[in-house]
Amino acid sequence: MTGRTIDGKEVAKTVELEVRSAVSELAGREITPGLVAVRVGDDPASEIYVRNKAAKARELGIRGEQKHLPGDVRQKDLENVIDELNENDEVDGILLQLPIPGHLDSESLLRRIDPAKDVDGFHPINVGNLQLGRKSLVPCTPAGCIRLINSTGESIEGKHAVVVGRSDIVGKPVAALLLREHATVTICHSRTKNLEEVIGRGEIVVAAVGRPFMIPGSAIREGAIVIDVGINRIGASDPLAARLGDAKRAALEKRGSVIVGDVEFDQAAKRAGWITPVPGGVGPMTIAMLMSNTVEAAKGRRG
Repeated sequence: MTGRTIDGKEVAKTVELEVRSAVSELAGREITPGLVAVRVGDDPASEIYVRNKAAKARELGIRGEQKHLPGDVRQKDLENVIDELNENDEVDGILLQLPIPGHLDSESLLRRIDPAKDVDGFHPINVGNLQLGRKSLVPCTPAGCIRLINSTGESIEGKHAVVVGRSDIVGKPVAALLLREHATVTICHSRTKNLEEVIGRGEIVVAAVGRPFMIPGSAIREGAIVIDVGINRIGASDPLAARLGDAKRAALEKRGSVIVGDVEFDQAAKRAGWITPVPGGVGPMTIAMLMSNTVEAAKGRRG
C-alpha cells in the first residue's frame, strides 16, 4: 500500500472559498470582518507570519491590520492596546503573535483578549468550552487537522485516534475535537511506555511533538490516516539525514538543510492510507482556519 497524500494547499483553498462566500454575505449587511494582529519586537519569523496573515485577510475581503510595538514595550501599555481593540466594534478578531519578549506575561495578555474576539482560541473560556464540547472559537492548527482528516472522505466517528503530543496549542485541543467527532482518543507523549505499540493501534494518528522522525514509519498501522503537524529543520550533518527519502535527500544536497515532520514520511507513506506531507500539509491550513475563525467571530458578535 502507498498512502495518498493529503494536499493541505488544496484543502486550504476550499476553506478560503467558504470564507469569501461568508464575507460576501456579511457585506450585504454592510459588515466587513476586521482582524488585527499584534506584534511585539522585531523577530523576523513573527514579522513574516503577521504580514502573511494580514495580506491573506485583505485578499479574502477581511480588514486585515497589524499593530507593531517595540520590544521594550511595558506590560501596561500592551494591555492598553488590547483593551482598545476589545472596545473597537470594527475589530472582530484579535491575535497576539507569539513569542513575545520575556519581560511580558503572555498568559495574562492572552486572558485579556475578549473571548468573542479570540481568533487563536487560546483564551481560557474558549479552551474550557472546547473541552466541554460547547461552541467556541477553536485553535487554528487543530481545526485545520480535522478539516484535513475530513477531506479524505473517511469518517472520524468510531475510529481509534492516537494523538502524539500534549501541548496546549495542538495536542490537547485536537484530542478534544476528535472526541467531539466521536473518535476514541488516546493521548501519548515522550514518556508513554511502548509508544510505537500505542501508535500502531491508531486508525488516525496526529503527530505534534516537534521532534524530527520521532515516529518511525514502521509504527504506522496499515491504512491509517496520518496528520503530521511537526515542522523541523535538519542539516546534512544530522544523523537523521540518513533516513531521508530520495526527494528530500536531493533537496538536502542542494540547499544544505530540509524541513521534515515528526513522522518518518517515506516509510510511513508505504503503510498509511492517507498522509500529510511536510511542508504542504498542515501548514497552509493554519492561516485559512484563522480567516474562518475571524468570520465566525464577526457572525457571533454582530448577530
